[in-house]
Amino acid sequence: MSSAASLIWQAPTWPGMHYDIVRVSSELARAHRAQGIVEGKLAGLGFEQRLELTAEAWSQNAVATAAIEGERIDLTAVRSSVARRLGVGNQDGPNAPRSVEGLLDIMDDAVLKRDAPLTNERLCAWQAALFPTGYSGMVKILVGAYREHAEPMQIISGSVGRERVQYEAPSSARVPAEMQTFLDWFNAKTEHDSLVKAALAHLWFETIHPFEDGNGRIGRLLIDLVLARDSGEVSRLIRISQRLLDKRHNYYEQLERAQHGGLDVTEWVLWLVEQVRVSCDEASGVVDASLDKAMFWASHRDRVLTTRQRKVVNLLLDAGPQGFEGGMSTRKYESIGGTSRATASRELVELEDMGLLYKVGAGRSTRYYLNIRGWAPPDSAHADTPSANG
Repeated sequence: MSSAASLIWQAPTWPGMHYDIVRVSSELARAHRAQGIVEGKLAGLGFEQRLELTAEAWSQNAVATAAIEGERIDLTAVRSSVARRLGVGNQDGPNAPRSVEGLLDIMDDAVLKRDAPLTNERLCAWQAALFPTGYSGMVKILVGAYREHAEPMQIISGSVGRERVQYEAPSSARVPAEMQTFLDWFNAKTEHDSLVKAALAHLWFETIHPFEDGNGRIGRLLIDLVLARDSGEVSRLIRISQRLLDKRHNYYEQLERAQHGGLDVTEWVLWLVEQVRVSCDEASGVVDASLDKAMFWASHRDRVLTTRQRKVVNLLLDAGPQGFEGGMSTRKYESIGGTSRATASRELVELEDMGLLYKVGAGRSTRYYLNIRGWAPPDSAHADTPSANG
């Protein structure tokens, strides 16, 4: 590179928008490394285990992308619908509403048809699937088509009486041309990194805001689509919407800053690539926990447990490292197992004697934790000692 200008990428069909390649490259390398680690770790799991992790990640991500928009959907219904789609887990749970099934449909479409072109028709079908009744809440909206209203499209935040216009999108008359430019860019082979493309695609789509409603969910789906082109179905484990929900205030702040901060979108690209990296790191942790669980049961396969004991151990395993707050006490065991205090105490001691659990404290402060290396509370003397399957 011969000059400072050559360090700046210029989008050929998005005039003026640019980012600093040098500043972004380091974070990109870390994010792609994290992606590769997830893929590598998955190779150590069996087919059924991978499906179970995929189903849970997909379910959580669906609930999260709706929650970002302030919509609460039933996780149990989502899980049963995803289980039926993937043929795994509990498929007999409650049915999800049509709008939730529509959300799952388009999330599935983005992954399974990741190599298909993104078109106006496909985007409109996605949006229509989110609003099968033609209503958003109590408000009738235009579905399956780009917005047409004459008044400005404004993104507003704040409580009633204290509203603030965060952003005003292009007029409806400009949307078809703006979207065609966007789609031509999205479908073209470009030289820049795929994660940068995901960041730019999300920002650009949200800036156009082509639909009356559903723009946020569809915009985040574009990130999923790009990730799927990178990693295939492994990408379902990368819960980017869950991460954005966790960082919702910062997410909106970064989007607004990018839409108002001039033509340099380096900070936005850096921020979103970082969220992908963290999502990959979190996915790696989930895979690690699943591997720990498989190894745990393999090392204790000859143990004879009561139904209550197996239930409690699985509950602790499902909670993950440090996930069951305060450990397992006799009182908790009594409640979970639906048994007497004496039986709960005896069965916990049996689990300790068999090496499945270890004990911390004494008397009323006694707590039990899984005997897995690294799963102990950080301040526990047992935290760094070898475990039965470590």
